[in-house]
Amino acid sequence: QVQLVESGGGLVQTGGSLRLSCAASGRTLSNYDMGWFRQAPGKEREFVSAIRWNGISTSSADSVKGRFTISRDGTKNTVYLQMNSLKPEDTAVYYCGAEQLGSEEYDYWGRGTQVTVSS
Repeated sequence: QVQLVESGGGLVQTGGSLRLSCAASGRTLSNYDMGWFRQAPGKEREFVSAIRWNGISTSSADSVKGRFTISRDGTKNTVYLQMNSLKPEDTAVYYCGAEQLGSEEYDYWGRGTQVTVSS
């Protein structure tokens, strides 16, 4: 089992920055692709960004490209999401997920951290 705990959310003004962290326990994340997703009120959960198990390949939604950066630190078993130039439409609960190599879906999820961007 993998336990994921997100942190770093909060209230920020438009144009501000936040760095989210997703700390894992139970197992090393070295065999997991990791992703960040978000869910705004009244909307479905949507993909934000992902990083492969080796930390080399990443992908991001068009809405955050150039503003958000995903990274991982194997020594800390943690994944990060650096969010810059935040917009009110980025307001959501942000979740991290872990997908074991060979799996076709995310196997583990955290409980989320709230990000609110004021205009």
